[in-house]
Amino acid sequence: MTDTLTKAVSKDGKFRAYVMNATKTVQEAQQRHDTWRNSSAALGRTLIGSILVATSTLKEDEVLTTRIQGDGPVGAIVVDANAKGDVKGYISNPHVSLKAREDGHIDVKAAVGTNGTLSITKDLRLKEPFTGQVPLVSGEIGMDFAYYMAKSEQIPSALGVSVFVEPNEEVGAAGGFLVQTLPGATDKDIEKIENNLKVIPNLSTLLNENLSNKDIMEKVMNGIDMKYLQDMPVQFKCDCSKERFAKSLATLSKDELNSMIKENHGAEAVCKFCGNKYQYSEAELEKIIAEKD
Repeated sequence: MTDTLTKAVSKDGKFRAYVMNATKTVQEAQQRHDTWRNSSAALGRTLIGSILVATSTLKEDEVLTTRIQGDGPVGAIVVDANAKGDVKGYISNPHVSLKAREDGHIDVKAAVGTNGTLSITKDLRLKEPFTGQVPLVSGEIGMDFAYYMAKSEQIPSALGVSVFVEPNEEVGAAGGFLVQTLPGATDKDIEKIENNLKVIPNLSTLLNENLSNKDIMEKVMNGIDMKYLQDMPVQFKCDCSKERFAKSLATLSKDELNSMIKENHGAEAVCKFCGNKYQYSEAELEKIIAEKD
């Protein structure tokens, strides 16, 4: 079973909306990187936000990279996502667990920091990738993505991301929503959405109650008739391979490769995104050296 993202548009053509249950996706990221509470929430929220931006702004074969660099203890967060719902990511310091906020929620802001930037680089399969960057406005990540959408994409949006972490550090629920305003939306229409968001419970609470994407969509878009477009799978998926890392090793000098053979009798490459490890024997390194001639 994979996670699912549900896409819809309002029947009056004023809003586009996305709701996603990303529990399994964030669970896999937590397990692969052994993240602790605050790091799990920060990385999970960035994975969710990146999928929402990717699936709402990219075409089929395009990809984006989100980088969040704040002044908090988790350090940099890097996530790749595409329009097909594939996502992967890592966090510089996976072992951050801080005191909860007064309301009992995870203090993501304290972990990420508020001085820094959120940047999104899009590879649109043109000559040069496009990068949009905004300062962090909250450090809670959802609001930072919404600020990016308004400033860089010129699309006023409401965006929510939520990760619930169990006392044993496992991810209990994770998901997000995105509502984009389209040109016909009036201030009164937007106010209706804003009022809905003020009264609905926290997203992870709704997910813990086993509400479906459509149930959550109806709460977010209450009072607005929606036309459902599609459900699409979402998953943590890394495209690393031994062959790809071999190409990276081939960019090293012969001296560097020879020293690996002499000192370590081989090499190990570790993927930052997923933690997979690839071993290279002396013979394999010698073959890479021979192919450099």
